[in-house]
Amino acid sequence: MKGPLFYSKILLFGEYGIIKDSKGLSIPYNFFKGALKTDDNLSNQAIESNKSLKNFTEHLRNLEKEEIGLVQFDLEALEKDVTNGMYFDSSIPQGYGIGSSGALVAAIYDKYANEKITVLENLTREKLLKLKEIFGKMESFFHGKSSGLDPLNSYLSLPILINSKDNIESTSIPSQNKEGKGAVFLLDSGMTGETAPMVQIFMEKMKQEGFRNMIKNQFVKHTDACVEDFLSGNIKSLFGNLKQLSHVAFDHFKPMIPSKFHNLWRQGIETNDYYLKLCGSGGGGYILGFTQDFEQAQKALEGHKLEVVYHF
Repeated sequence: MKGPLFYSKILLFGEYGIIKDSKGLSIPYNFFKGALKTDDNLSNQAIESNKSLKNFTEHLRNLEKEEIGLVQFDLEALEKDVTNGMYFDSSIPQGYGIGSSGALVAAIYDKYANEKITVLENLTREKLLKLKEIFGKMESFFHGKSSGLDPLNSYLSLPILINSKDNIESTSIPSQNKEGKGAVFLLDSGMTGETAPMVQIFMEKMKQEGFRNMIKNQFVKHTDACVEDFLSGNIKSLFGNLKQLSHVAFDHFKPMIPSKFHNLWRQGIETNDYYLKLCGSGGGGYILGFTQDFEQAQKALEGHKLEVVYHF
């Protein structure tokens, strides 16, 4: 038995900023995916996943009690399936900032939520916010605190535009130009990152007035501009703002950038061959790259694993 597929996601813009009400843009990334599956012979990985689902079921039971009226699950069916060896069969690397737990949350909601909101109905802002709230509460099991955006993206398989905390909408992004020289790409740091400690560092820094001002006057400003430029296809302005965003991240988010990538990050800003930014919370996993000439970026980043996400 295998359930429907749920894809990974990439938050193109908005990491950390959306905590402070910046815009954000999240897109599905179909290269990695996962599905609920039941098998007789479980691999070690499947056994771990099955164990995690047992604990997750308990989390959902508590969620129903604590948040009366938010969401109800068919917990009997879920428990039975977990007892029969159900697990989440996924190619989405964990700790890479592309939504491994989000896809799992989406799959569980899709299969076991009663009276679920579906992709087929008219997705009003209220419905999107309700889904985001449900998913945030579900996903908090994995991260301690979750915006609910990753599962939302995975569940709907649509690009999501975050205008502010209580204003989100599904959106469309400019069509890819497969012949284009420009690209958004993923750079593999070769190490996993943990979301919770990175968010903790950010929250500590937010206690300093200087850091808060920088977030508001620089980080959020350039993030918002990047979202608008990307959606309107204004490439020249986008790369101007990306350079600024990359610079701000380099100056103020050093702990979130794996140290062996500090030189490559700076090199991109100095040569303009590419600009790097955080993908998710950072600390490892993937780093996002943007370039107007992918061949040139490949030469500059020789020896590193790059995956193209989007051509323009």
